[in-house]
Amino acid sequence: MAHPPQLEMRRAHLDDIPAIPLPHGHTIRTYRPGDEAAWAAIMNECIGVGWTPERCRQSLVEKPQFEPEGLFFAVCGDQPVGTACAWRNAVEEQKVGYVHMVGVLPTHRGKRLGWAVNVEVLKYLKGRGFSEARLLTDDFRLSAIRSYLGAGFEPLLTHDSHPERWGKVYEQLGINP
Repeated sequence: MAHPPQLEMRRAHLDDIPAIPLPHGHTIRTYRPGDEAAWAAIMNECIGVGWTPERCRQSLVEKPQFEPEGLFFAVCGDQPVGTACAWRNAVEEQKVGYVHMVGVLPTHRGKRLGWAVNVEVLKYLKGRGFSEARLLTDDFRLSAIRSYLGAGFEPLLTHDSHPERWGKVYEQLGINP
């Protein structure tokens, strides 16, 4: 049996983007050449296994949609500990931008760093003239979904399985939609 598609979320506008204060000792910065190993380490902890610097280059950095100033890192000292990337499904896309590959290392979770890099992507998309943002996520990423809802995202029902799955997510989060 095939896996159902990921859940989708949409932020219909890029107005009123919340400000997220960073915890002491943390900053946000954009991609620098050589960040591929740190990015891969975050992906291996948050997205799935098998990420390498080379896979990072092939899957992200070398793609025509990649913009270095749209890949954000939450940094503790000098160490990247969280990330999110502004993305578009096609190079020519100018309306719908994606919040892509969001993750925070387990030892740094609970500090709203995922929310902070998400907000940086939203601000970046707005500054580039995009009018809405979307993202894909998984049913079990409840903390991430809670932060996306808090940042103004709403479920986007694009598959027959989505209404039931979103109902379960809301139940698990204790939210009455």
